[in-house]
Amino acid sequence: MPQDMPPSGGYEPVQYKRNLPIRGFRPGWYLVAVGAICTYGFYKYGVGVRELNELGREKMWSRVHIMPLLQAEEDRDQVRRYLADRKREKELLGRETSPYHSDRFVRPYYAATPEKPLKD
Repeated sequence: MPQDMPPSGGYEPVQYKRNLPIRGFRPGWYLVAVGAICTYGFYKYGVGVRELNELGREKMWSRVHIMPLLQAEEDRDQVRRYLADRKREKELLGRETSPYHSDRFVRPYYAATPEKPLKD
């Protein structure tokens, strides 16, 4: 019986490596995508910080411009209270009195005091 001979041109090489298909993009593209996302995030963060700074500046200037109005309202309220106190005092005592020894106006202040004294 004749011996089998290799085919002409030889046998194909033996495949000993795993031949898995490549899934996904190359690693460089993932790096580019992460860099783009981070750049966009930092850009939006910077825009937000600028917006917050502008809102804070606007709030500060609105308070600066409304302060004279609030001070005038407080002054009117204090004058109303002062005149009401003097009228009530005149009704009770029959004359106007002053705890001070001069006619100089002393701005009254109203402090909140607790009803019951604090225990030590």
